[in-house]
Parts: sequence; structure tokens; C-alpha cells
Amino acid sequence: MVIADDQALVRRGFRLILTAAGIEVVGEAADGVEAVSVVRDRRPDVVLMDIRMPNLDGLEATRRILQREPGCRVLMLTTFDLDRYVYAALAAGASGFLLKDVSPEHLVAAVRLVGTGDALLAPSITRRLVEKFAVPRPSVVHRELDVLTPREREVLALMGRGLSNAEIASELTLSEATAKTHAARIFAKLNLRDRAQAVVLAYETGLVKPGSP
Repeated sequence: MVIADDQALVRRGFRLILTAAGIEVVGEAADGVEAVSVVRDRRPDVVLMDIRMPNLDGLEATRRILQREPGCRVLMLTTFDLDRYVYAALAAGASGFLLKDVSPEHLVAAVRLVGTGDALLAPSITRRLVEKFAVPRPSVVHRELDVLTPREREVLALMGRGLSNAEIASELTLSEATAKTHAARIFAKLNLRDRAQAVVLAYETGLVKPGSP
């Protein structure tokens, strides 16, 4: 993994914690421009990315990294526990969000979780944030979602409402394995990294509207 933060002591502290837990740190960066370069050269599975850095902030660095390395996962770091920062991180493509005063145990668990391809934020929390901050783009719904079958659209809409695979299966009278298969196909067709990204897309395309039951 790569650690991107403009404070050397923060980078060193995170490196020590992660290395002690058996997680390999292959590079560090002191600003967003350097983060993009280091990730391009080292191709890590996960990046710890500070939101506020000189030259290029973490949000724009995340967008550039994920355009080039869509399989990479980004965990955003900040000292501010504000909803707008969390949503901005998700919209940029991040798979999770951590405060810098996170405990060592939580840090290690978060890196491992995101490294498996999962999202750190529960879909229900993501939904709350998206309803508050997302700007719907209904004009692009057909262009972006035409690749989905009618059933896959139903599944995506339910993901957007924050339902788990088990809940989706119950809602549509499917087996949980079938619901998981539909979700995997949606991720592949729409180039989504995780369920958090699926929730954002469901709202931005107008498939799900704020306040939907």
C-alpha cells in the first residue's frame, strides 16, 4: 500500500502501525502530485490518502489515480468529521473514510477490509450522505444504465436504498446467491468498485430519488 500525507510524522506513524500488522507499505507521498506518481510506479492495492495536501488535494489525486488504476482502493484521511468531506470522498471514488486519530486496530482493520474490495461505509450511511449532497443527473440515466438488464436495474435501485444482498433477495424473491451474482454483474458492467459507489450512481442517475422508501 501507499501512504499519502503532507505530514512526515503522520506517514511514519501509519507506516509503523501497518508494517507491524504485516501490511506492506511500498511507498509514501507528501502531496497529491507525488501520490499520483508513486501509485503509478508502485501500483499498490490500497492508498491511504489525506484530503488536504499541497499542490494537489487528495480528492483530485484520488480521481486521477482511479482513472489510471481502477482496481486500486483509496481510503481517505482527514481531521474533519464532516458529512460534506465524506460525500466528496465517495464521489471522487474512495472506498472509505477515516479520521486521522483512528485507533491502530481500526486502521489495520479498515485497510484490510478495503483491500478485499469492500467499502468501509455501510450502504445505509452512504445513502444518507448521498441524499444530502448528490446532484441528480437524470439526463444520463439511459446512457449509463442501458447496459443493465431490467432485473439488474431493480437490484441497483435496491442497493441505492441501502439494502444488503440478503434483503434484496427477500424483496425480489431470489436466493441470496442470485442477488450476489446480479450485484457482481452490475459492478462489472458499470465499472463500480463497491456498494458505496453503486449507491452514489443510483442517486446521480436518478434511478433512486431522495426520500424513496
